[in-house]
Amino acid sequence: MNMKKIIFVLLTVTISSGAFAQLSWGLKGGVSSNNFTMDPLTITSATQVLKAAEEAAWGFHGGLFVRVSMLGFMIQPEVLFATAENNILVEDAGIETIKSQKFNKIDIPIMLGIKLGPARLMAGPAASIMISSTSDLIGNADDLYKQATFGYQAGIGLDLLGKVTLDARYEGGLNNFGDEIEVDGETFQLDGRSSAFLFSVGIMF
Repeated sequence: MNMKKIIFVLLTVTISSGAFAQLSWGLKGGVSSNNFTMDPLTITSATQVLKAAEEAAWGFHGGLFVRVSMLGFMIQPEVLFATAENNILVEDAGIETIKSQKFNKIDIPIMLGIKLGPARLMAGPAASIMISSTSDLIGNADDLYKQATFGYQAGIGLDLLGKVTLDARYEGGLNNFGDEIEVDGETFQLDGRSSAFLFSVGIMF
């Protein structure tokens, strides 16, 4: 068998077995339920205690994704604009108030997964790049928080009618969102990170 016939047979087997990559792209958007954890901070000069509020805050996200599928496996990088909010409970002389910190960021998850009929199981690393932030607690929020943090996402999805995508994911942080905080002249090390449940709908082209 000469080389041309070998190449023809290999191409025929590859195509007939579906072992070739399919490329698609789409737009997606959704909401997130953001949860925040941190070690309590006691500010002696102000007789205040700062800790994470138990209530979750909602944000939204939207952007572009690209999906490469082959042999039932897929890789899906995404670039999303996202908002998030952390709520901090401040206890001062028995009085409790909620202070809000809001963030605008670019999220870049890279999802790896398998396809089971219309369903998908996906997980992968995710990076967040801070664009801007505001805080009711401190004035220098943009200087306080790290410009880039890293975490992961994992979840399930459905593809309907070959066009519509539905996703439910959990997002966890792998590092703290900041290094330290200064309040009333006292410097404290931060040990806080965020997690979120993400729900989105998209359309593929």
